[in-house]
Amino acid sequence: MRSVLISGGISLLISLLCTPLLIRYLVRKQYGQFIRQDGPTAHFTKRGTPTMGGVVIIAATLLGWGIGSLLTGRTPSASALLVLFLMTGLGVVGFLDDYIKISRQRSLGLSARWKIIGQGMVGLTFAVLALQFPNQNYRTPASTRISFIRDTNIDLAFAGTTLGLILFVIWANFLITAWSNAVNLTDGLDGLATGVSLIVFGAYVLVGVWQSNQTCQSMLTAGPRCYDSRDPLELAVIAAAITGACFGFLWWNASPAKIFMGDTGSLALGGALAGLSILSRTEVLAAVIGGMFVLIVLSDVIQIGFFKMTGRRVFKMAPLHHHFELSGWGEVTIVIRFWIIAGLFVAVGVGLFYAEWVAG
Repeated sequence: MRSVLISGGISLLISLLCTPLLIRYLVRKQYGQFIRQDGPTAHFTKRGTPTMGGVVIIAATLLGWGIGSLLTGRTPSASALLVLFLMTGLGVVGFLDDYIKISRQRSLGLSARWKIIGQGMVGLTFAVLALQFPNQNYRTPASTRISFIRDTNIDLAFAGTTLGLILFVIWANFLITAWSNAVNLTDGLDGLATGVSLIVFGAYVLVGVWQSNQTCQSMLTAGPRCYDSRDPLELAVIAAAITGACFGFLWWNASPAKIFMGDTGSLALGGALAGLSILSRTEVLAAVIGGMFVLIVLSDVIQIGFFKMTGRRVFKMAPLHHHFELSGWGEVTIVIRFWIIAGLFVAVGVGLFYAEWVAG
C-alpha cells in the first residue's frame, strides 16, 4: 500500500507544479489550440490556449510510478511496463497529432489512416507481449479469455494457440482503439475528460488493491473466489500514479482552462484504461466503470447512424456535451453534472465487482 500512496502523491505534486512551467513554455512558443469552425461559438474564445498538456500527465505518471517503486524497493513487473508502454506509445501518437495541428495551424492533425496505423502498431506490440513473460506461477500478464469481473469461460484460443493469439490481438486492439477514442471524444470541455479520468482510474486503484489482497498466487488468500491477475498491486500503483497526475493537471485544466491535454493526453489515458482492463481481467466491467466515456461515444454513434439513415439529427450536436451546450447549459454546469454521472457509473461498477466476490 505504501507504493500506491507514494506513487499517487508524487505524481500529483509533479503534475501540479510542472504544468505551469509547460504553460509558460507553450505560450512563449505560441503553441495554441485551434478550434473547429463547426463547433459551439463559445469555444472560439479558447483559441490559442496551450495544448499538449498530456505530456505532463504522462511524465508525472512515469516519474510517480518510478520513484514510488524505487523508494519501496519494488521490482518493475511485466504488467506495469506493458501498461506504461501502451500509455506512452499512444501518447506519442497523440503528440504527433497535436504537433501537426500547431505547426500547420489547423484543427486537423494526423490523417485518420496514419493515426490508425500508429495506434495499431502500439496496440499490436502490447497485445503480443501481454501473452508472454510467465511468472513462477506460469501466469502471463494477459489471458486469451474474455473477462468480465474475472476471466470467463469464453476462450479466444478455443481452436489452437496461433488462432487464439490472432483473435486476442484483434480483441485487444479493439479495446485499445475504443477506449483511446472514447477519452478523446470526451475531451471537449474544460476539465471534463480529466475529471472523469480521475474518477475512473481512482476506481482501478481499489480494484487492484482488492485483487492483490485476494490473489490466487498467495497460499494465504488463494481460495475459490481469488483473482488470477498476475500483478494486481503493480496495476494499482500505476492507476494511483495516473489518478494523481490527473488531480494535479485538473487544477490548471478546470474552467477556464489554462491548458488542454490534447490528443497527447486523451490517447494516453484511453490506452492506459484499456491496458488496465485487459491485465486486471476486467475488460467488460471497464465499460461500466468508464460508463461516462461509453455514453459519450454512443451519442456520437447514434448521431452519425441516425443521420445517415434518415437525414435528421437526434442531438443538436454530438458528442453529448455539445448538445447540452447548444441547449443553453453553462460549461461548468455540464462538466460538474457529467462528473457526477461518472461517479455513479464508477459506484455501480465497483459495486458489481464487490458483489460478485461476496456472492461467491
